[in-house]
Amino acid sequence: MEWRRSYGRAPKMIHLESNFVQFKEELLPKEGNKALLTFPFLHIYWTECCDTEVYKTTVKDDITKWQNVLKAHSSVDWLIVVVESDAKKKNKTNILPRTSIVDKIRNDFCNKQSDRCVVLSDPLKDSSRSQESWNAFLTKLRTLLLMSFTKNLGKFEDDMRTLREKRTEPGWSFCEYFMVQEELAFVFEMLQQFEDALVQYDELDALFSQYVVNFGAGDGANWLTFFCQPVRSWNGLILRKPIDMEKRELIQNQEATLLDLRSYLFSRQCTLLIFLQRPWEVSQRALELLHNCVQELKLLEVSVPPGALDCWVFLSCLEVLQRIEGCCDRAQIDANVSHTVGLWSYATEKLKSLGYLCGLVSEKGPNSEDLNRTVDLLAGLGAERPETANASQSPYKKLKEALSSVEAFEKHYLDLSHATIEMYTNIGRIRSAKLVGKDLAEFYMRKKGPQKAEVYLQGALKTYLAEGWALLVTHTRKQLAECQKQLGQIENYLQTSSLLAGDNHLTEEERKRFCQEILDFTNQQAENQGQKVILPMHSFAQLKTLHFDPPNAVVHVGGKLSIELTLLSQMPIPVQVDQVAIHVHFSIEKNSYRKTAEWLTKHKTSNGVISFPSEIAGLPLSRNSLPALELAEMYERSPSDNSLNTAGIICKNAHMLLRRQESSSSLDVPSGLTLEDGAHVLKCNNLTLEPGDNKITFNIQAKEPGTYTLRQLCTSVGKVQFVLLHIYPIVQYDVYSQEPQLKVEPMTESLLAGIPQKVKFTVTTGHYTMKSGDTLQLSNADAMPILYHPESKAVIYSNTREKISESSLRIQSSEKITSISLPVAPAYHVIEFELEVMYLPSATESAVEKGNTINKENHRKNKEKQKQDNCMATVDQKLNPASQQVVYSKQSMFFVWELKWTKELPLSLQCLFSVSFCPATSEEQSLTLKPFTYKFQVENFFTLYHVKTEIFPPLDAEYCKTGSLCSLEVSITRLVELSEVDRDEALTESDGYCTTKLMYEVVDNSSNWAVCGKSSGVISMPVAPRATHKVHMEVMPLFAGHLPFPDVRLFKYLPHHSAHSMQLDADSWIENDNLSVDKNVDEQADSSSVRSRGSLHSTASGEHKGLPMPRLQPFSPGQVFNSSTGMQILVIPSKDDHVLEVNVT
Repeated sequence: MEWRRSYGRAPKMIHLESNFVQFKEELLPKEGNKALLTFPFLHIYWTECCDTEVYKTTVKDDITKWQNVLKAHSSVDWLIVVVESDAKKKNKTNILPRTSIVDKIRNDFCNKQSDRCVVLSDPLKDSSRSQESWNAFLTKLRTLLLMSFTKNLGKFEDDMRTLREKRTEPGWSFCEYFMVQEELAFVFEMLQQFEDALVQYDELDALFSQYVVNFGAGDGANWLTFFCQPVRSWNGLILRKPIDMEKRELIQNQEATLLDLRSYLFSRQCTLLIFLQRPWEVSQRALELLHNCVQELKLLEVSVPPGALDCWVFLSCLEVLQRIEGCCDRAQIDANVSHTVGLWSYATEKLKSLGYLCGLVSEKGPNSEDLNRTVDLLAGLGAERPETANASQSPYKKLKEALSSVEAFEKHYLDLSHATIEMYTNIGRIRSAKLVGKDLAEFYMRKKGPQKAEVYLQGALKTYLAEGWALLVTHTRKQLAECQKQLGQIENYLQTSSLLAGDNHLTEEERKRFCQEILDFTNQQAENQGQKVILPMHSFAQLKTLHFDPPNAVVHVGGKLSIELTLLSQMPIPVQVDQVAIHVHFSIEKNSYRKTAEWLTKHKTSNGVISFPSEIAGLPLSRNSLPALELAEMYERSPSDNSLNTAGIICKNAHMLLRRQESSSSLDVPSGLTLEDGAHVLKCNNLTLEPGDNKITFNIQAKEPGTYTLRQLCTSVGKVQFVLLHIYPIVQYDVYSQEPQLKVEPMTESLLAGIPQKVKFTVTTGHYTMKSGDTLQLSNADAMPILYHPESKAVIYSNTREKISESSLRIQSSEKITSISLPVAPAYHVIEFELEVMYLPSATESAVEKGNTINKENHRKNKEKQKQDNCMATVDQKLNPASQQVVYSKQSMFFVWELKWTKELPLSLQCLFSVSFCPATSEEQSLTLKPFTYKFQVENFFTLYHVKTEIFPPLDAEYCKTGSLCSLEVSITRLVELSEVDRDEALTESDGYCTTKLMYEVVDNSSNWAVCGKSSGVISMPVAPRATHKVHMEVMPLFAGHLPFPDVRLFKYLPHHSAHSMQLDADSWIENDNLSVDKNVDEQADSSSVRSRGSLHSTASGEHKGLPMPRLQPFSPGQVFNSSTGMQILVIPSKDDHVLEVNVT
């Protein structure tokens, strides 16, 4: 039937069962009775009286007494049923019709509730009249029963809430409240509303848990002392009974322990979850329950015998697993291993603890104390429960068998461990599988099976190394070291010991112990003269920096080079090192002619210090590149009063940090380390490496030219060698041998004709030693003689540019050869000196070629007036000073003239610029001034069009908003009439109306605006001055703030060179704002208004074949004035009223 509850709760279909019980006054509920299942919800009075006299004498009084009893017990839900029979009518001849009895009953007892009296006609007959009466009776019974049930259930819930609100009062009992709320759960379960029933138990669970937490915080309730009594029974959960009446009675009598309460509460939750077909939630809740119970016993300081809790957890895990197996088939169980594997793992862990506690894992087996402890634990289990007595694999039998002998324990523990590892591996939880394997390895080590333990330890270590779990790596390495020592794997043991000796996660004493293991082995090997052991360097020491002197790591043959290493020793104590060696690879550059001192100096500039990436010992470098922890605070507040419930820290990028590298390369140090054989080895003997940084210097005498690459670093301690296989980044030094060279370069950027200028001569001696009498001979050129000065000097520098000495030059010149005597200088030094030369130009050289060097050297300029064009008036005002001025190389000079025209507007101006110049060092300036002229023309210098842009916000809006459409208005105004050239090219006549065509384009390179619709188009512009054309479009601002206006570009829209009669309307091939035209913009041409005479500018692209196409021509700078350039408009952000609430659990 449909059940509608109060407080607006959704209606539900329920199954309501009712029992008919004979009326007895002692069965009526008394004050304070909290039983709902036995509550009389509806009272029915049955009568088959047909005689008025009988009704008056007996029935009426009987009904009156019945109702008085109900009123005394506050029962207002009742029903009177009158049963009518035809057989009685025949026996009574003078009786009244049946309605008279019913009417009397209704008048006497049902004045305001006439529906409380119903008639059942011939209930034993199979007639339509009888059927109708039965239907009416059952409908009334169902309605009244449901009304009474709903009313009394609501009253019960109110009373239960009132009782819960009194929980802070003295004398309040949780056990009493537990029974009340469980009664409500029983009612919901009877109605088959299992979800509502489960909610009641969850509320009891949460309430009890909160009291336990408060007790741990010092706020304990008095009733909690009942649950703090010592644990004397640990027989695990009981899930095979719907209701464990034994434990329920203990709770009702306030005699239950914490484990009893938790066991009963979970058994009821389990039953309801099974009814709801949610068996996997049972396993999840069970795992939480078992862990929470362990903590709650600690918080309540409950006395628990050693091992008792392990037995309880083990039995409970297996009980839950078997309960789930009983309601699911094998396919479902295999598909949902991820839900149950936690219980398998927890059971394995607890069985291991019991084995260690009872001496079942020791070498000698259990002693008498262990046996006594085992007996006590088995006694606490009690007798096996009847429902599992016939099961061969019950949890009770498994635990009892596992604790009975060493062999049985090993069998059960290995079975559980291997099953758990397989489950974890199948579902991809490799870390958990490795953790169980690590426990299994510890078991094998105790059982003297190191060869089996090594497999699990190596697998776990590889995983922890790949993921960078430093503490787990350290712990696993300690176990692995002991395993390797027992197996006699000397090399592996030394390698692991060296890693542990440099591990900062160990104590100082442990590190020293492992370091001493290595030193003891080296001493033994030195005495026995055994074979050398090669180990990786990173566990012993780390190469931090390398410093070259000279810094560029370049030295000539015979020169000296030093290399200083900074080696970080990770050992906790000073270590005596026999030798530190660097193995060097020698190679000869194929293009060895490039390896000159100059080339090496330019291409190997460095500060001489090379740093090497640091790494955590034994951890891969890739771990250091992982992102940093992103931590955030987390607060959980109560929804009722916003009080703080919990606070914590969460990692926001845990998915990045906890990723497992499936296909990562092997992280183990490769076995079989080998040293490179070669003749080039740098050595440093008998050193002591102190903990921390150590400086080691290697001095090198360069012999053979070539490139030397540092490949390997080897540190020898007795017969143990620690090798760095690859020095990375690549470190090289170069040794060169050089022939004498001469370099001639001017002191300025280029030489000027007719002026004495200095030229620098650089002589590199190379491997040759300059002796007295060595000369440098230069062939003379007629156009550039060398000017001799007696004070010329030569400076000698070392290879590192240190000044050595200075001496005078002796120069002898003949008609064809100039001989320069060079000073004495050793090999690999540089001789520098400067001489003056003068280029003698030929008489036919053009003035323009001379003028091209005007901005490159020091000059004095004398400015003259500009020659005016024949259409210009005289320039009377002198805007530029007439005095001489000194200019320098690469300096720009600016001149200003004001030009006025007297006739019509000129198309171009022919100009001639003239200047006189001479070197600034010349003493007789008036005699040496030389003229320079430059011709140019000025064109397209008048403003033709004025462009103005305005942006308006939407209607009824004061400002523009982001995301809303705004109106853009572009006004284009012609300022002057058309020139002759433009008139010939662009004039279009339509119906006697003369216009020119322009193309406009609105662009926004800063991406602040989105242009909606057409962003470009062609307009017809009247030829009359001050004519204006306006264009309207819509734009949308994308960002808030002061945004600059979009750019408006203007182009000439010119017809094709073909005949005008063949020209088509330009709009006929304009589609979707894409103009199929020839944009005549020559990237190589000079687009400024000043053009040099003789420069060529392409004015048209290649001819288009087929349809004659128009073309675009840009305006020259200054012809279009945009008054809106640089203007900005305020855009405010739009208000977002759409808020999406997301609840993440």
